[in-house]
Parts: sequence; C-alpha cells; structure tokens
Amino acid sequence: MKDFPYTESKDTRSGFGAGLAELGKTNPNVVALCADLTGSLKMDAFKKENPDRFFQVGIAEANMMGVAAGMTIGGKIPFTGTFANFSTGRVYDQIRQSIAYSGKNVKICASHAGLTLGEDGATHQILEDLGMMKMLPGMTVINPCDYNQTKAATIAIADYEGPVYLRFGRPVVPNFTAPDQKFEIGKAWTLNEGTDVSIFATGHLVWKAVLAGKLLAEKGINAEIINIHTIKPLDDEAILASVRKTRCVVTAEEHQMNGGLGDSIAQLLAREEPLPLEMVAVHDSFGESGTPDQLMEKYHLNEAAIVEAVEAVMKRKK
Repeated sequence: MKDFPYTESKDTRSGFGAGLAELGKTNPNVVALCADLTGSLKMDAFKKENPDRFFQVGIAEANMMGVAAGMTIGGKIPFTGTFANFSTGRVYDQIRQSIAYSGKNVKICASHAGLTLGEDGATHQILEDLGMMKMLPGMTVINPCDYNQTKAATIAIADYEGPVYLRFGRPVVPNFTAPDQKFEIGKAWTLNEGTDVSIFATGHLVWKAVLAGKLLAEKGINAEIINIHTIKPLDDEAILASVRKTRCVVTAEEHQMNGGLGDSIAQLLAREEPLPLEMVAVHDSFGESGTPDQLMEKYHLNEAAIVEAVEAVMKRKK
C-alpha cells in the first residue's frame, strides 16, 4: 500500500478561499457573491483585495442565484458562496430555471456539506446535494478531498464554461495531495494500484479510504483506491478499467446512499459490467448534532466501515 505522508491538516473551505483569492489576482472576470457567510466561506481575502468585485447579498440565497445568472450575460464568472444546504435545497428552483436550463456560467460553491458540519445538526447537514445537482442537465459536480485539491479545483473551474457545483467542508482533514497539482475535471485519480478490490471514494472519505487500504494490506488484501473528485461527468473509463481487473467494488462518500457516487457507479456497472458492489454512505437517514468524528463513527463513514464493506463484497466475488 502506497504511503501518503502529510505535514498538516486543513479545512477544505480554506482551500476554496485560497483558490478564489488567487483568481482575484489572475482573472478580472471573476466576481464573488456571498449570502452573509463571508468568514465561514473564507472569502475575506477576495473581498479585501477586490472590493469592487465582491457582492454581499445578505440572507437571500435565491436572489444570489438570480443575480449570479444575470452577471454571466455581461461576461462575468460568478462564484456564489454559502452553506451546501442553502446552495442547493433552498434554491433548487432558481438553479434549475435560471442557471442550469440556460447553461449559465455560474460556479456554485458550497461549504459545510454532509455530517461533518457537526453540531449545527440535521437541518444544516445536507446529505442529498450531490444527487440533486448531478440530476440537473449540464451541471458539473465536483467534490475534492483536501485543501490543496479544493484550491486547485476552484482555480480550474474558472476556465470551464458552464455551471459547476463545487462541494467542500468545515472540518480539518489531512492535506496530502500535491500543492502544485493540475486539476482535471472528470478525470479520476488512482491513489493506489491493487488487484483484489476497487475502492472509489470522494471528498472527506478519500482519506478514510487510504487508511482503510493500510488496514486491508495488513490482512493481505491489495486494494485499488481511486479518488473520484468529479461526480459528474464520471470517469467511466477509469472506473471500468479498475473493476475489470479487481471484479468487486466498494464506494465511500459522505452523502445519502441514494443519489450519490455509489448510485452513479452502480448505474455504470449495471450497464457495462455487473459486479458485486457495497456502498459506504448514509442509509436513508437525516443527521443529528455531534462532533464530526462522533457523527462519522455513528453513521459508519470511516475506515473501519470501508474495511467491513471490502470484506463483505469480496465474499461475493466470483
């Protein structure tokens, strides 16, 4: 199992803030809109350095999406910022009608996604957002794994023409990917080559998959671990190449089982390569208040759950 050393843990939302600040210096068409959460979204540096390109719309998320859509008509590249729950569930109609339907070049940037929002509880811990956004025609959906990858993704989506949903989070996680990486939308990243099982993980669960890979190696199981940072468009080629080698699959994500990464991969396998599949995800449940670590353990979104899923799926392997 390949080793992934790191020297610090950082929150992925700060990666977004760093990427946005860099875009403020390099791309004059980038503008930022925030729904009264500038500090939480780490948009302060962009605001300070580009006050004429920062728009505080207040607690009016639906209006923010409409304003962002309008700005694209004048050639601007709007980055909207608020919590994932308010970036999707609260404004789904506005995104569908004003952004997705007409293919507006809006970058919907969403923090505090999933259970790791923590103590704010179920009303804020959206676990359905990836499914909601991937169902919109023409919407690109990205869920990076650490600070460096989130920064790289933020910079990359500015050059991509079309609507994008970029998901990131609040907790600090190991920052283990390269600071100078080139982020390629729609291209999976193989972290470890293996022959016994394919583990496809996204977001915060990528690091958990790495930890699971080490535990599995101790058991003599050689896991192929692939970071699916782009949920849509899915890298079908990379996924199929892996599963045709390993013949069994585990997916891992901080999202509902319905509608997430596992759902997308299950559809692909059903069409192209029916194989045993286990999903590490939330099972048709809302979250609750607690620390991120407590919640990830209670809802079985950790390395132990991935190991258990691998052992279960390998028993079904033919």
